[in-house]
Amino acid sequence: MSTAYESWGRYPRVKPEQVVKLYWRDEIPDLTIFSSPVLAYGLGRSYGDCCLNENGVLLDTAGLNRYISFEPGKGLLRCEAGVSFADIVEKFVPRGWFLPVIPGTKFVTVGGAIANDVHGKNHHRAGTFGRFVPRFELLRSTGERVICSLRKNTGLYKATIGGMGLTGLITWAEILLKPIPSAFIDVEYIKFSTLEEFFALSESSEKDFEYSVSWVDCTTHGENLGRGIFMRGNHADPEKHQLPAEPKSRRLTFPVNAPNFLLNNFTVKVFNSVFYRKQKNKISRKIVHYNPYFYPLDAILKWNRMYGKRGFFQYQCVVPFADGDAAIREILERIGRSGNASFLAVLKTFGNISSPGMLSFPRPGVTLALDMPNQGEKSLKLFKKLDEIVMQAGGALYPCKDARMPGEVFKNSYPAWKDFVQYIDPKFSSSQWRRLNIA
Repeated sequence: MSTAYESWGRYPRVKPEQVVKLYWRDEIPDLTIFSSPVLAYGLGRSYGDCCLNENGVLLDTAGLNRYISFEPGKGLLRCEAGVSFADIVEKFVPRGWFLPVIPGTKFVTVGGAIANDVHGKNHHRAGTFGRFVPRFELLRSTGERVICSLRKNTGLYKATIGGMGLTGLITWAEILLKPIPSAFIDVEYIKFSTLEEFFALSESSEKDFEYSVSWVDCTTHGENLGRGIFMRGNHADPEKHQLPAEPKSRRLTFPVNAPNFLLNNFTVKVFNSVFYRKQKNKISRKIVHYNPYFYPLDAILKWNRMYGKRGFFQYQCVVPFADGDAAIREILERIGRSGNASFLAVLKTFGNISSPGMLSFPRPGVTLALDMPNQGEKSLKLFKKLDEIVMQAGGALYPCKDARMPGEVFKNSYPAWKDFVQYIDPKFSSSQWRRLNIA
């Protein structure tokens, strides 16, 4: 079996019993012929084990990559579930259309984006991706093809959005694209030195900026705790801005698995210090192409190799605003003391726009996402402490970026799980769902 069928964090390392590649949405095999549980697999950009199916059957959906129709008057695109966000922006941005919500990588499929109800830098304005999916077709293991929407098969619709692929196989979906004036973003980069300053910038940016996110230095302590760079922007209008030339497409590939010692506390501290200080002025403003603003890491293919063969964890939490400052402060302090720091630490606030998904992750509050090298038991002990902080604050963890949370943490994060389980297809399962052991 190909080692390509792994999660982006490359942990845990498990193998499916069988991989079935899908090519035609009308010629999907009878799922009841498989004695093992089945699960759809897109481009493998989920960080944890929600995309894995140890000793089960993976349905490779990458071949379901056709466009079905587009209505320019509405911006309504219908396409198969294996179409990638990368392909959509490549084809539609030159025509003046953009995805309504985009995560930090474009190498995800439409089906995967629905199953994980992805969010982006504009959550305070747009909410999650699921809000822009009016309809989709869900193939159940019985062979029944169910059209799901807010008006038809509503329960399955809500369970599938953010349902981690457990309700069946999405074959096609409709997406509401949005018109844009250009392929460029007018961005302000603002250095902040405290968490208080971050929260003030977030609040003041909501009205005038469609996109906002920040990088935070999680290796600091004391008076430098919570320093970072806030990035906010809007689509650049050619009638108001002088746009640069379209950049040439250049991609590097991380060539080999890096040695385990490459990312240690010392090298991460050095990187964070240099990254923070490279911006000399308090505020810097640039017109940039959408690719480096939304997808900075996509410029390096297979960048997950820099964590070596041991892989890495991503830990993303959200805590309510009421306890957000104190909880995030305590999390950053624990990380700083742990010696297991992250150089990819993203801090952002979520708005109060609800998703139709039962198990959708975003909710009003502040979210912190961390990439950390896998240091075995040391990492797991740290995450257990972070779980306690998040749970005490009434927060939640993001399943599509998880590879180790206990079942009780999941239940506390998603009280709607009791309603969700009735919609799970009995033939579908994942390594993560079995690990969580949700009755």
